[in-house]
Amino acid sequence: MIKRELYMKQVRPFIGKGIVKVLAGIRRCGKSVMLKLIQEELKETGISESQFISINFESKALDFIKHQEDTYAYIKEFARGHSGKIYLFLDEVQVLDKWEELVNACMIDFDCDIYITGSNAKLLSGELATYLAGRYIQIQMYPFSFQEVMLSSPDADKKKLFQEYLRWGGMPFLYQYPMDETAKRQYLSDIYDSIMLKDVVTRNHIRDTEQFERILYYLIANTGNTFSAGNISKYMKSEFRNISNETMYNYIDYCQKACLLHLVSRMDLQGKNLLKFQEKIYLTDHGIREALYGNNQRDIEHILENIVYMELLRRGYQVTIGKMKELEVDFVGEKDGRKEYYQVCYLLASQETTEKEFRSLREIQDNYPKYVISMDELDFSQDGYQHLNLLDFLLT
Repeated sequence: MIKRELYMKQVRPFIGKGIVKVLAGIRRCGKSVMLKLIQEELKETGISESQFISINFESKALDFIKHQEDTYAYIKEFARGHSGKIYLFLDEVQVLDKWEELVNACMIDFDCDIYITGSNAKLLSGELATYLAGRYIQIQMYPFSFQEVMLSSPDADKKKLFQEYLRWGGMPFLYQYPMDETAKRQYLSDIYDSIMLKDVVTRNHIRDTEQFERILYYLIANTGNTFSAGNISKYMKSEFRNISNETMYNYIDYCQKACLLHLVSRMDLQGKNLLKFQEKIYLTDHGIREALYGNNQRDIEHILENIVYMELLRRGYQVTIGKMKELEVDFVGEKDGRKEYYQVCYLLASQETTEKEFRSLREIQDNYPKYVISMDELDFSQDGYQHLNLLDFLLT
């Protein structure tokens, strides 16, 4: 197991304290493994494994646990047989009806340290806020970064490995076992189907699943492009289907809650206002796009944007797209009261391209750092505006 220090350092300050630790993220991004890593760290501090109780609510191993009352009784019996603190690891907890009542009751009734995972970020934070305001922290997990991919294959050539990452994304399982392209495509397609069925369609009671799938496929195919309700409406009409804007935005919201995609707003860099139109769509894992649609290498500009966007999220930035009159900055990252600006392109292959990428940054009238990121290995930095090689950026 790769010790995912990015997340461990967020969990570590709260270990053993009366705060529920919530790990949220897309299916198969490594949340269950993260629980095992936490258990290993607890054991290293001298805590006995006999004090751990682990429940995966999607497993058939504890099939007798159907309701939160059953789960509570099971935990109560376990606690009765152990002196001192117990450690609860509740995996995919959103499957259990009224799970938030269970977590609240355990906090009150037992001397326990609680860790939970789930594949619906907003569901977890919304329902926990009702019951445990001020008594939980939520840590957003993502598939492997390229740096974690390199850690999983330390002897690999980084350029060749990046080509794999560019196509197939960062789902951890892909880098644990050798697989051919057919197997990779099948694995990622199965993850997509599971998200569709369990986290979106069933949970949100979607009746017209064919319509929903057509729209989601359109969004995935257009990763990195400007989102337009009008364009989707035209697309659906070409498929002899009609859809209201309200239904369309509901579908997108469901997919955001399931940690599948991100709708990124534009910010007017002069007026400092968020612009509620012409957002862009990015995917939590771009490998799913390759499995369903293909062409990640052909559409490399958009996929590189997707990779940089997700990397900024991993590093704790709030990310928007910058807009200044007719010019655009790919990403504005904000953290701790500071900003950074990023332009992303494949190659600075001509003077015209170089001028275009740097021009938007020059128009921004502040002193925050401004970067152009590309696959070029030569340094094209100029006039205080820094150029970064993409792989160097991802590995630092």
